[in-house]
Amino acid sequence: MTVNARKIRLLMALRRNGVTDTQVLAAIERIPRDLFVPDAFQDQAWEDTALPIDLGQTISQPLIVALMTQALELSDRQKVLEIGTGSGYQAAILSRLVRRVYTVERLKPLLDEAEKRFQALRLHNITTRHGDGTKGWPEQAPFERILVTAAGGPDAPKDLTDQLAVGGVMVIPLGGGYREERVVRIRRTETGLTREDLWPVRFVPLLSDPPSETDQPARSA
Repeated sequence: MTVNARKIRLLMALRRNGVTDTQVLAAIERIPRDLFVPDAFQDQAWEDTALPIDLGQTISQPLIVALMTQALELSDRQKVLEIGTGSGYQAAILSRLVRRVYTVERLKPLLDEAEKRFQALRLHNITTRHGDGTKGWPEQAPFERILVTAAGGPDAPKDLTDQLAVGGVMVIPLGGGYREERVVRIRRTETGLTREDLWPVRFVPLLSDPPSETDQPARSA
């Protein structure tokens, strides 16, 4: 099967599973997922499945990427913060849909590789930072949209919700432990935060401490 045929099959599967935003589907079609997938998995690059990348991490299932992107309710004038750059695939999708993407990654080797991919694709509206994603990016706040690609415990980190603009939306997996993890959409209103549970999901925890040589927990993006 050719790459184009695999791509068409993936897009049809996304539509069947609830991805209705045509702009999101167009971004999935335009960003070459094979560029973000290791050579050993190139034959699965356009399959609807998560795949391993470096440092024990993964590139997320395209359906999860598409649904979380759709849940952000994006427009082309927005400034978006992404927590967990990973392979860079999610940031690349976002870059096709918004004015500017700020993305934070805890593992420097992953960030270095993601930056090379952004350059190769000439995605000049992505700004990166190596650091603790739970702290957000205060110097660039507020953000109209925030996307988190690791489970944040029972509640979203306060540093992140504080950086959400009034009228803004955050999409984040919450839960873990004895609680089912769910993708949650948080909105900031004039009077506070509202929370809407969307669907069950499984992510590893959102970590705040610097990684050690033996601590390289899996995270997908």
